[in-house]
Amino acid sequence: MHYRELGTSGIEVSEVGFGAWVVGTDWWGDRSDDDSIEMIHHAIDQGITFFDTGDVYGHGHSEEVVGEALADYRDEVTVATKIGYDFYNHPQAGHGELPKEITGEWVREATEKSLDRLDMEYVDLLQLHNANVDEVTPDVLEALDELKEEGLIKAAGWALGPSIGWLAEGDMAIEEEFDALQIVWNAFEQDVGNHFLDTIEETGSSTSLIGRVPHSSGLLNEQVRPETELGSGDHRGFRPDEWYETGWEKLEELRFLERDGVSASEASRRQGAVEASDRERTMAQASIAFLLGFDATASVTPTFRTKDDITEWAAASDVPKLTDEEMQRVIDLYEDNFGIDRFDGMDALRSSVDGDDIRDAGLDKRVAEGARNEA
Repeated sequence: MHYRELGTSGIEVSEVGFGAWVVGTDWWGDRSDDDSIEMIHHAIDQGITFFDTGDVYGHGHSEEVVGEALADYRDEVTVATKIGYDFYNHPQAGHGELPKEITGEWVREATEKSLDRLDMEYVDLLQLHNANVDEVTPDVLEALDELKEEGLIKAAGWALGPSIGWLAEGDMAIEEEFDALQIVWNAFEQDVGNHFLDTIEETGSSTSLIGRVPHSSGLLNEQVRPETELGSGDHRGFRPDEWYETGWEKLEELRFLERDGVSASEASRRQGAVEASDRERTMAQASIAFLLGFDATASVTPTFRTKDDITEWAAASDVPKLTDEEMQRVIDLYEDNFGIDRFDGMDALRSSVDGDDIRDAGLDKRVAEGARNEA
């Protein structure tokens, strides 16, 4: 495992992190708390030190499980959480978005409650969860600064969902030099990452990017195949049929990224004795390595469902790096829509400022009609 710094915060994160939205919720399949804790401990064994949760995941339960799992490792790990949704006064309706509460007063109150659940004296990275640009007022920024001064948080970030608002929000995060900006980003969804890479370069900002959903909801790790039947509670079922159908075609265009060599499990058994050039590079690992090929990326947080996932994907930090030619080929394929001339049914990008920033960025996305499975 290799490690990078979040912005200029001095906080170190593992290049592959653990997205704890799978912990304390059933959106990515059922598992017991003991299973979740076992997965977290296995992740630590694989060199993962960055654990990212959120207060709304399981309405606080994810934080409780993460806190319990990391209790004996607190000085060895970097812990991030997110705040901004008022689940205290509103029930969750399926996968629908809860009402948000983002004020200076709420930032402090929610942070203190998160720390109680985590049973920690501080959190390394506190992120505003899907905050709209007009919600991040001077009072909110001041509250974040005060929490830093008091040592309750070490760094501040902004986590964005693609269908809730992203462009103006991310630009503001970069211009205000938040330590981290978390985005949905992968080889099949490059628009958001490309835009923010440009903004970082143009502004000279020190903001780091954290990429989530690097496997595009199961396509790039090949866990969702044409024959796969997704359960009604599986979050991946909310992608439209066309997304998966075109995705399987796109996947074949990326086969050049795969490499033969020593597998992640065998390399793990040998305890780091395998040179990176001798390692296998699976499609799942290459998808993570693609995001790590950008200097602005601090960490990538795939959705682990099993310990085998962790073993394989954590090793993506140490597989053969993508060459400049391979990086450019992935970018060029995306710009040409992988040679596919039909609509993929997906509207992953919607702005919180009436769409003007989407149009100004030259993006053209249509609303998806239906989902792969009903909830």
